Amino acid sequence: MLPYTSIVTMLVVLFYLFIGTRVPIARRRFNVQLPAITGHPDFERVFRVHQNTLEWMPIFLPSLWLCAFYLSDLAAAAGGILWFVGRAFYYVGYARAVPSRIPGFFIQFIACLLLFLGTIAGMVMRFWGQ
Repeated sequence: MLPYTSIVTMLVVLFYLFIGTRVPIARRRFNVQLPAITGHPDFERVFRVHQNTLEWMPIFLPSLWLCAFYLSDLAAAAGGILWFVGRAFYYVGYARAVPSRIPGFFIQFIACLLLFLGTIAGMVMRFWGQ
């Protein structure tokens, strides 16, 4: 049982749902009609936050869960919270201006890297440290 990782996963899913609701709101606000994904720059930034988050989830979620399984539930959850914080900074920064997304992107990238390395370390300890 991995309770902390489960909680973080649900937090991330809720965040993804939240930013997903921002896209149709931005469509209406900036009059970008379906199926267009380009138009007003403010709409495009909101759309890219949503898409970029989706692009990172297949990297983040397996790393999160494998780190929890092989290394530590608490360590993985801490990495997951760091990723979440990075994505939140990314969302807020990108909504303001394109260059403002960089700090949040860097934070979430480091979180994914740490989760990946934690998974590798845990696997090595489990399989070769016996």
